[in-house]
Amino acid sequence: MHQKALNTLEFTKIKEQLVSHCTSSIGKDKAVQLAPSTDFDEVVRWQEETDESAKVLRLKGNVPLGGIFDIRPHAKRAQIGGMLSPIELMEIASTIRAGRVLNRFFEEMAEQEIETVLLTEYIESLHPLIDLQQAITYAISEHGEVLDSASEQLRTLRNQLRTNESRVREKLESMIRSSNASKMLSDAIVTIRNDRFVIPVKQEYRSHYGGIIHDQSSSGQTLFIEPQAIVQLNNALQETRVKEQLEIERILTELSVKVGEYTSELLHNVAVLAQLDFVFAKARYAKKINGSKPQLNQEGRVKLFKAKHPLIPADVVVANDIFLGEEFTTIVITGPNTGGKTVTLKTIGLCTLMAQAGLQIPALDGSEVAVFSAVYADIGDEQSIEQSLSTFSSHMVNIVEILEHVDHESLVLFDELGAGTDPQEGAALAISILDEVYKRGARVIATTHYPELKAYGYDREGVINASVEFDVESLRPTYKLLIGVPGRSNAFEISKRLGLNEKVINQARNHIGEETNQVETMIASLEASRRQAEEEEKEAADYLKQSEKLHRDLQQQIAEYYNERDKLMEKASTEAAAIVENAKKEAEKIIRDLRKLRLEKQADVKEHELIDAKKRLEEAAPELKKSPKMAVSSQKRVWQPGDEVKVTSFGQKGYLIEKASSDEWHVQMGIMKMKVKEADLEFIKSAQKEKQTKPLTTIKGKDYHVSLELDLRGERYENALSRVEKYIDDALLASYPRVSIIHGKGTGALRQGVQEYLKNHRSVKRIRFGEAGEGGNGVTIVEFK
Repeated sequence: MHQKALNTLEFTKIKEQLVSHCTSSIGKDKAVQLAPSTDFDEVVRWQEETDESAKVLRLKGNVPLGGIFDIRPHAKRAQIGGMLSPIELMEIASTIRAGRVLNRFFEEMAEQEIETVLLTEYIESLHPLIDLQQAITYAISEHGEVLDSASEQLRTLRNQLRTNESRVREKLESMIRSSNASKMLSDAIVTIRNDRFVIPVKQEYRSHYGGIIHDQSSSGQTLFIEPQAIVQLNNALQETRVKEQLEIERILTELSVKVGEYTSELLHNVAVLAQLDFVFAKARYAKKINGSKPQLNQEGRVKLFKAKHPLIPADVVVANDIFLGEEFTTIVITGPNTGGKTVTLKTIGLCTLMAQAGLQIPALDGSEVAVFSAVYADIGDEQSIEQSLSTFSSHMVNIVEILEHVDHESLVLFDELGAGTDPQEGAALAISILDEVYKRGARVIATTHYPELKAYGYDREGVINASVEFDVESLRPTYKLLIGVPGRSNAFEISKRLGLNEKVINQARNHIGEETNQVETMIASLEASRRQAEEEEKEAADYLKQSEKLHRDLQQQIAEYYNERDKLMEKASTEAAAIVENAKKEAEKIIRDLRKLRLEKQADVKEHELIDAKKRLEEAAPELKKSPKMAVSSQKRVWQPGDEVKVTSFGQKGYLIEKASSDEWHVQMGIMKMKVKEADLEFIKSAQKEKQTKPLTTIKGKDYHVSLELDLRGERYENALSRVEKYIDDALLASYPRVSIIHGKGTGALRQGVQEYLKNHRSVKRIRFGEAGEGGNGVTIVEFK
């Protein structure tokens, strides 16, 4: 990747922010060395790793990454026979333990069925090194001290030390408690000089205690003397200390040799732990900037939704939609300075570099970024005093270098292309440079304030104009990118708002050509149209969201209704069958009694009459109607789109639209479209050749007429309600505001049933009886919402 572009786009600052999210020095080292990759497969893996880490943080809150140290120098020194210090050994044990803690953490996630394929590969490659860790922790404390338990010899020597020190202190304390001590001693304390116990004696009493002088105060009035009486005790104590030190060195050497045996395993563990710390730092950084995983492609296609510059504070940064690489491969952003054009360039450049470095980007989900072989940027004031180069010359040096290397896999960002020289020559150069880069097949975004380039996007295929919106009312840029709308200077409007004389402004307008004025007027019209289109799009999206929710609620309610209806019908049928069965048993008992009576009493009851009575009782028993869900097709049918079917789970008729899977079809039932299993379908009739698959919303043609009134006179109650239900659906689809239902007066049962149904219908606004000229009480007028 072009290093100058990395510096120009401030990718180094991104890395600095990333470093702050690492928990170990080795993780920070990897963050400092981070560079975008140009290998597509590698970038894909990096993004997957970051996404898995983000999922872990989202589900678990945090990851145990503490206790990791850079033990690479320790392991290498142990490998060549060096003796490690207790602190270095403690860091090795801590790093081994950190790997095992991470291993347990990921095992728990696996038990919870949290899938982390790539991260688990790293964890499973860690070497446990349990024996080495236990050997070190048995001998070295967490604070880097050699423990008494390190060896029996060390325990014995330290017990001797404590005993000898106790004897020396007791001897000296008896001296400083004597009657003359307060006069001869500067202070009644026991202290240490040169690893030997001494007491502070005044200069004039030095001969009283004898022994060895080890030190004196700065004034020379106090001497630190080891009395003759404890010289032998101090000697014995010193000998024990030497033995202790030799034993400690022996223990450390033994542990160092053991570390040297596992050098390759330790170095591998360090590399894995550094990678894990680094990857989770990426995930934490993504959370900080509200980043998302971008889709990746190799076709130079960029789609950024609500993308933000990651280095601008979240409370002031403006999000923009940026598209490049499909309908157009070059964007020319025109307009005045201080309008945010450079920020737009850096946003797309940084998002691309971040994505290719495995970082999530500050844009909404669904954003897409291409993996480029190189990103080139010529941004900012490049004036070089040291090289005696003007701004224009410095820009030209960069552009010449870019043109030497750019190809179809490059992203090129030009800021103020052609600036710093004569406007006409600068504009001509800018057009020529853009043409050359376009011919190479590169993706290009260029900013300029030259008005000549406004026509560039209209003259070239694959090139589009853009601008950054400016609010004339507040005299401030909104920093919102407008793709397809060229920029305008707004100089006259701003001058007018600031109080410049209207006459002066009009004279200035006269100096501008008619064509320029027309272009400015066109741009203003485009901006107004765009704002109106955005508002209408938002309103339409809100309506669509409400409609989809209403559709889902309706489907759920219908399904619940039919399920509950089937349960109630099945329960009623079961209860009725039980009642009739009991009646049959009772009737059979009566018939047996009658037969017995006839035999015993010679009653005049004939046999065929008994048989007829029993047959009538059996015929009176209702059949138990099973739920439609229990129906199973006896033979495998080949279904065809357009077939009329009955959906047994809902008890509704519909039409097959298309096959959804191996055993499922999309079925149109009225205004609903649902996915249904073949096991829940009953064939009614084949599709007519002229019949077309019904869409989600059916539109009736001229050959299908829905009457403005429904006549129910003479209909049975149940059949009438069924007709009303279908008629209301048809009238709603025909968008009728009002219809009439003729039910007659009669007993009033049909009228009451129809009106009860209509009152509970969600699409009915209100109902009323007809007026005198409309049929009076024999007609119900229905008004829809």
